[in-house]
Amino acid sequence: MDGIGYDAPEEDAWYKKFQDFGHSYWRNSLIYGDSLHDVAIIGNGIIWGKGLYTHDKPDILGAGNKAIALKNRRNVTIRDISILHGGHFCILATGVDNLIIDNVRADADRDAFDIDCCKNVTISNCIINSPTDDGLCLKSSYALGYARATENVTITNCQVYGFDHGTLMDGTFKSDFIDEAPDAGHCITGRLKLGTESNGGFKNIVVSNCVFQRSRGLAIETADGGMIEDILIDNVSMRDVTDTPFFIRLNARMRGPEGVPVGVCRRITISNLNVYDVGGRPKSPELGAGMVMGIPGHYIEDLTLSNIRIYFRAGAGKDAVDMDVPQNIDMYPDPYRWHSMPAYGIYFRYVKGLKVNNVFFRYLNKDERPAFVLDDVHDAEFNHVDAQKGDGAPLFLLKNVSDISFHQVDGIEDTKVKMAIEKKL
Repeated sequence: MDGIGYDAPEEDAWYKKFQDFGHSYWRNSLIYGDSLHDVAIIGNGIIWGKGLYTHDKPDILGAGNKAIALKNRRNVTIRDISILHGGHFCILATGVDNLIIDNVRADADRDAFDIDCCKNVTISNCIINSPTDDGLCLKSSYALGYARATENVTITNCQVYGFDHGTLMDGTFKSDFIDEAPDAGHCITGRLKLGTESNGGFKNIVVSNCVFQRSRGLAIETADGGMIEDILIDNVSMRDVTDTPFFIRLNARMRGPEGVPVGVCRRITISNLNVYDVGGRPKSPELGAGMVMGIPGHYIEDLTLSNIRIYFRAGAGKDAVDMDVPQNIDMYPDPYRWHSMPAYGIYFRYVKGLKVNNVFFRYLNKDERPAFVLDDVHDAEFNHVDAQKGDGAPLFLLKNVSDISFHQVDGIEDTKVKMAIEKKL
């Protein structure tokens, strides 16, 4: 019936084609605000979005698909609330500056928090369950009609899970969803992601003291021409990671205005990362490796990985080493699209200025792949590395590399490879 239900979405504009429907509209939400300031949503109550759709429903009059949607606002605080069944987004904040989200529980049926084109953001002490989409997601889309960076963000003391929907709120944390099903290997999500919408880029982001379980770990992506720089991730613990513990990707989907150059990804540090039980799911049984990939002519630069301990589920044979790794230059970036990696540990491609320090890798099932594959990698240092390897498998596979040094790497004498087309160590 006319006049019943949620407000209609905003009228279409030319730039709405650059992001999904859900990122382009705010009015079709349970709680909505535009161009306001000095606003707080606080208390100990629960927002139950039982009438919200999890997908876009532009053809249904009165349909809503977000619990809280904020646009072009400043000085906003959301504290001490719980959100159950948030629709497409429990919280969508676009162009919101000076934003605080503290002590919020979100049991999401899709994304929990999407922080898009925002500046000066603090997210702390939150517990998020998001089994089928991203848990805590920073974006920098074109939804405002121009490219705007998400910058000056701290995320601390948060927990991100991918248990069955509703089981955070009732405290059972069930996992009856069978991730061994043939088509289910990539469905459990619950990750922390920068991207995929990345027109404006990400700057000055710090993530610390966070816990992940039954999730997909960390993803750092620039696909639409934005710049990613000065990212620090520290003190993170993960268990039961369904594909990769971290995925760093620079590619050229370029969903945005024509003429924008390919993005930049540089000055990222991941430290004090402890991970148990990674990968080996049916959808991507030979994945499991950390993935760090640029594209030809566009390198990920100045990356530091230090104090990292990972136990991989693993279990692949030698055939995986020789499989071609697709470039997927203009595709939506997501680990499961590669299906297989030639390394059980970390696969690096198109990287310059790499430092890997104090790393410990073990696998839970026999694996015949090397721990590390470096493909078109330059100026890299590996110090204090202890990584398991199978009989006859190399520890490192180097392809088209230059200036790679090794110091106190178990099984390898201290050495520097000035240049190599292909070399095994």
